Amino acid sequence: VQLQASGGGLVQSGGSLRLSCAASGSIFRVNDMGWYRQAPGKQRELVATIDRFGATNYAESVTGRFTISRDDAKLTVYLQMNSLKPEDTAVYYCSQSVVEANTKVTHPIDYWGQGTLVTVSS
Repeated sequence: VQLQASGGGLVQSGGSLRLSCAASGSIFRVNDMGWYRQAPGKQRELVATIDRFGATNYAESVTGRFTISRDDAKLTVYLQMNSLKPEDTAVYYCSQSVVEANTKVTHPIDYWGQGTLVTVSS
């Protein structure tokens, strides 16, 4: 299983970006999907998660500005980021909790994307 993240870039304060993260491989089902970020000199932190029933959870710092969504047919999770602030600058990582196909392993395994850099200028 591999995750491929895309959509990062440089944007001015107040602007918007949309991140995508697509999974590929032998996948039976994806449970939770999420986005995390790590700013320079800081620990990785949760941004948003969405479970397979569509229930979402957001960090307080992004609530009302970011929206997480998923397309299970495409095995893809999205993060729409609006009203971006300089403090949102970070490497954003996606994660998907995957139940693999064609295996005796029935519990989900967490996979991570390679990270995509978001830079917000003031």
